[in-house]
Amino acid sequence: MNTSQNFTQGKILSPLLKFALPVLAALFLQTMYGAVDMLVVGQFATAADVSAVSTGSWLMQLITSFVVGIAMGTTILLGRRIGEGRHKEAGSTIGASIVLFLIIGIVITVFMEVFAVPVARIMQTPSEAFDATVLYVRICSAGSIFIVAYNVLGSIFRGIGNSRMPLITVAIACVCNIAGDFLLVGVFGMATAGAAIATVCAQAISVIISVIIIRRQSFPFEFHMSDIRADRVQMWEVFRLGFPIAFQDLLVSISFLTITAIVNTLGVIASAGVGVAEKLCGFIMLVPSAFNQSMAAFVSQNIGAGKVKRADKALVYGIGTSLLVGVLMAYLSFFHGDLLAGLFARDGAVIAAAADYLKAYAIDCLLVSFLFCMIGYFNGWGKTTFVMVQGIIGAFCVRIPVSFLMSRILPVSLFKVGLATPCSSVVQILLCALYLAYMRSKSRKAASGTAGRQDDVV
Repeated sequence: MNTSQNFTQGKILSPLLKFALPVLAALFLQTMYGAVDMLVVGQFATAADVSAVSTGSWLMQLITSFVVGIAMGTTILLGRRIGEGRHKEAGSTIGASIVLFLIIGIVITVFMEVFAVPVARIMQTPSEAFDATVLYVRICSAGSIFIVAYNVLGSIFRGIGNSRMPLITVAIACVCNIAGDFLLVGVFGMATAGAAIATVCAQAISVIISVIIIRRQSFPFEFHMSDIRADRVQMWEVFRLGFPIAFQDLLVSISFLTITAIVNTLGVIASAGVGVAEKLCGFIMLVPSAFNQSMAAFVSQNIGAGKVKRADKALVYGIGTSLLVGVLMAYLSFFHGDLLAGLFARDGAVIAAAADYLKAYAIDCLLVSFLFCMIGYFNGWGKTTFVMVQGIIGAFCVRIPVSFLMSRILPVSLFKVGLATPCSSVVQILLCALYLAYMRSKSRKAASGTAGRQDDVV
């Protein structure tokens, strides 16, 4: 069965939405990983366990973001090959990606197992939650190869225009994780360790079942086991495109980890409150995140086919649709943050802290509708170096300094600390707008130069 899509022909909005909806559902379920851990631990364990899962989840999310960023190189390159009609090279791109990410998975596992304790110290983890945080990180790190595997599977299928298969992959993992959390944490009282074990087992089961399903799928091009080889040219191309995205995502994650470390110095209640708020933010930002990934796949195919205007229209449609949902999310975050936080915690002080932090994210709900779609657009163009640069500027020149400054202004308010994120988004949107104007100007000059040469010939 071939369920891939060709985005270079026909309508724009409906195929984009059709592709984005499964991506949205997959991101929702993927966000449920850490959220279910937080939900179950929050109901059956202590504030220290909540803090441990919060900090540990952030560390593992950092790893996942890096892998997803590199995997975006596969999505972009594969989409471009399909748009250009170079189907034979598409098969070798998949094979090279599998080898590349196998190496990455092994390196990540070894690194995190060895440096779990130093990283937890760098995070300023509260003493009450330190040992549990280290345990959570080490257990989850043991399953890093599975994190890598299902993200690579997702990148391959999004590249060929199939967003349903990644949804199936993460759905399997989510169901297994929920069952494991309630069994190990709720029934056996294993707290932080139980949440980590459930996550790893869920990922392993998901990959195994997904591979079985994938063997019955067909690609829009030939792919054989012989394509799985260390093709240095293809591996480098995937890495070249994906690394700037991964590095930017890594640094952005580090900036949020830094904010978490800053908040951790304010005590276990603030730490747990921000942890709860960040889990909620994962859901709040789902729609713009879905359009980010969808835009990259849609634009890469059209740029490969030389259809720039279709790519530009997709950007407009993506921003408009995302903004509509962003208004609703902003309202809920600002006015009903306490109700949302109550889903993940019972402690009144933790709920109040989370609600205060969420008010700042309400502003960002509107801004990321523009920012995430523009980032996806530039990724589709292969302008991943610019994406990296603007992300670094936002993270280290705005987000971290502002959060640190706000944490030192008395009385300390988590709302003020949270304002660092929308401040960063404003700066990044301005940078994206300037770069888009630069691209348009460069394109017009190129077109004018071509027309001039044609006139000379005549």
